[in-house]
Amino acid sequence: MSDTWFVYLLRCADDTLYTGVTTDVPRRLDEHNNDDRLGARYTRARRPVALLHCEPAASRSDACKREAAIRKLSRAAKLALAQGMPTS
Repeated sequence: MSDTWFVYLLRCADDTLYTGVTTDVPRRLDEHNNDDRLGARYTRARRPVALLHCEPAASRSDACKREAAIRKLSRAAKLALAQGMPTS
């Protein structure tokens, strides 16, 4: 298992955005798209999902804090983040 945590942003089929944390981005993306047991309840009804943004975090705690900060951003700011633009 990797020691690196990641924060990721997904675009769902209904054009909504979903933010999460994981240590394995490809596995988690597969779970969101294909696994009814392990995929998030939110994304199950909004498949397929596509990865928009991913960034590393030093720890699970840091990843969760960053996830919370991203969730508080406006949709426009989240999309700007995904395009590599400043979000402030």
